[in-house]
Amino acid sequence: MATITANAPPKSFSFSASTPLKPLTPKSPSLCFPPRKNQQRLGLSINAAVSPPPSTETKNVLSPDYRVEILSESLPFIQKFRGKTIVVKYGGAAMTSPELKASVVSDLVLLACVGLRPILVHGGGPDINHYLKQLNIPAEFRDGLRVTDATTMEIVSMVLVGKVNKNLVSLINAAGATAVGLSGHDGRLLTARPVPNSAQLGFVGEVARVDPNVLRPLVDYGYIPVIASVAADEAGQAYNINADTVAGELAAALGAEKLILLTDVAGILEDKDDPSSLVKEIDIKGVKKMIEDGKVAGGMIPKVKCCIRSLAQGVKTASIIDGRRQHSLLHEIMSDEGAGTMITG
Repeated sequence: MATITANAPPKSFSFSASTPLKPLTPKSPSLCFPPRKNQQRLGLSINAAVSPPPSTETKNVLSPDYRVEILSESLPFIQKFRGKTIVVKYGGAAMTSPELKASVVSDLVLLACVGLRPILVHGGGPDINHYLKQLNIPAEFRDGLRVTDATTMEIVSMVLVGKVNKNLVSLINAAGATAVGLSGHDGRLLTARPVPNSAQLGFVGEVARVDPNVLRPLVDYGYIPVIASVAADEAGQAYNINADTVAGELAAALGAEKLILLTDVAGILEDKDDPSSLVKEIDIKGVKKMIEDGKVAGGMIPKVKCCIRSLAQGVKTASIIDGRRQHSLLHEIMSDEGAGTMITG
């Protein structure tokens, strides 16, 4: 959710699922464009309402003028975020719906091609559950966390690192960018430690340390890192780590411009029973008060706390967005309206 103000009447753009953009393939192997120096502030304002689309007779064939209008109105947002690191946690419905998965992949590729530096972090709960069921291993949860014994941990590693991660890498590569699949094990990217109640949860971990050195050359050369949320402790024992937590800690370690959590809800609601009460933007103080007042509850609390922690460590903004919406990443980054709730420091 980016805001750039102006005196002229606002315009904006959107991307229609019925007319997807063709994948962009750069002439150079690098997709990274360094930010311009001494760049002046722009005085343009772009809102979420779009100019009238083509007529129904030609809705599947956008005119050249309409395409140019969309691209020109995205310029201020591209300039604002070009060269900046964006960490995206991918999960929820966007992982299980082929249409939403394709939408996320195309958004990531487009953002990389225009100079942003996206990093994708993922879990894979539905796939883990599927393979546990195939092996007649019951899935057990406590306080929203998966109870992970040694056998379950082995399945978690195989599914997240061997299946989900490589599938996402292949999809991004096929869409025109170049992705590299990693987990917390690789290059000691993440060092894990057991959660305080590990006696009840087993091999469920939290992030003890982040070493982002393995990521820096990848993003510098235009690759999109895709990171599975498993890591080992100092002794080499593997742990299953919440993907939101991994994304937040990586964003902080990299000094990211933005952390984005894809979820199955619209964002933070003023009234959790009223979907129309979406809070578009809020600061840390305000969202902490919402937790105290009970307006933020249940599974939203750890997501909000993850955002607060990343902001406290230097991330500029953190957003909880609706991953059920087509092209939600583009709506969040390249429009004033956004696609959920943005939390600021």
